[in-house]
Amino acid sequence: MPVSDYIVTIGLEVHCQIKTNTKMFCGCETSFADEPNTHTCPTCLGLPGALPVLNEFAIERTILSGMLLGCSTPPTVVWDRKNYFYPDMPKDYQITQMDLPLCLGGGVPLYSHTYPKDAQKNIVNPGKVVELNRIHLEEDVAKSTHLANSTLIDFNRAGTPLMEIVSEPDIASAEETFAYLKSLQQILIAGGISDADMEKGQMRCDVNISVRKNESDPLGTKIELKNMNSTSAVRRAIHYEVARQCEALDTGEPLVQSTRRWSDELEETQEMRTKEDAHDYRYFPDPDLLPVTTAAYIEKVRPLVPELPHEKSTRYQADLGLTEYDASVITSDVHLACYFERAAESTKAPGKKIANWIINNLLGLLNEKSLEISDSPITAKTLGGILDLIEAGTISNSQAKDLFAALWETPEKDPATLAKEMGFEPADSGAIDAIVDEVIASNPDKVAEIQGGNEKLLNFLTGQVMKASKGKANPKLATDALKAKIL
Repeated sequence: MPVSDYIVTIGLEVHCQIKTNTKMFCGCETSFADEPNTHTCPTCLGLPGALPVLNEFAIERTILSGMLLGCSTPPTVVWDRKNYFYPDMPKDYQITQMDLPLCLGGGVPLYSHTYPKDAQKNIVNPGKVVELNRIHLEEDVAKSTHLANSTLIDFNRAGTPLMEIVSEPDIASAEETFAYLKSLQQILIAGGISDADMEKGQMRCDVNISVRKNESDPLGTKIELKNMNSTSAVRRAIHYEVARQCEALDTGEPLVQSTRRWSDELEETQEMRTKEDAHDYRYFPDPDLLPVTTAAYIEKVRPLVPELPHEKSTRYQADLGLTEYDASVITSDVHLACYFERAAESTKAPGKKIANWIINNLLGLLNEKSLEISDSPITAKTLGGILDLIEAGTISNSQAKDLFAALWETPEKDPATLAKEMGFEPADSGAIDAIVDEVIASNPDKVAEIQGGNEKLLNFLTGQVMKASKGKANPKLATDALKAKIL
């Protein structure tokens, strides 16, 4: 059977580091790329007699994450020990949550613009919300670097507050998985929960995949892809693994529940071990940590819930006249949305025009220069100044592009002052009126066609006015003058 004849079911376990100053159960500093093993203490090294102390800020941020995703929080939560033996966890157990986690239920909306570019025109379930099972809080493990004959361990990461966001088996394709990770990333960044940078290990995921032939069949054998740290790699790995499982079923090969890794070099998944079940971890309540009542935390973080990307997008479309596409681009980055709003506050130009300039001019140049929006030499106020000059008829759109390029190189300049220095002064209305009369007199055939109903030719005459005025005429005012004299 071809792959398309099988039903694919995917569930994700996303591990996301919370943006905190200290670790989950001790006062050690959280860090990235610091000298290995320089942020440790008896607690995060698992030395005998060291006791954990809860990081309340991490608890608050996890509950806030649940609110962003529509989860509920039980009145009391507990901490458990997950027992296993591995070099990255020196205590031989991990403090986590099993039966009573901080967040239950909820869902992740799949934003259309977060799908892969080549899949955005053929989204199977537009507007889908992937159901969540839970979000629990735990401590991260140390970072292992595997060499040919040895393994290096860096305990700086050990003990960092880590949320595990567990979906239901509610995802149907590699493309939906890609969109889920991107959408979740945007929401967590918007809430200030995490930078969620997969390249820095701040967000990783395990992917559980099964296939079956019929909707009425039970879910197939679950295969887990472990520690994926790139959305594009996740997509490629799922496509490979689904094809592998389908081929195995077609040939009668039994599938065994197991954990596999993805090799980017070989473009294939490879078996690591057969998968343990939950009872293999021998969960039991941590005797060193008391249960936590959550009511006070809930009330503290409720006012901190921000406007989410999809809510912001809806507002931009309703209040500022942006298209769905423009709004999705602007809201895809919390810093870009802030830039847009600051620009809107500093200009009389309509929201659609502001968005067009950001998307078509600013973002293009930022991408070309490999810069983030926060690094832009053109501030939101400066962009607003350029747009006000266009709106006032002081400069044309083509002149505005030249002015934009000049301000990129000399951002300290005032847009209006620099426009004058560049000779972008509008001709007086009398001179423009005379040019309009001259263009009309020189093009009697075009005038006749316009009067006969072909108003598109007004653009040609407007161009002639702009040419005769050496670009100093305002295109809109020139067109209006032509209409008044011809129609």
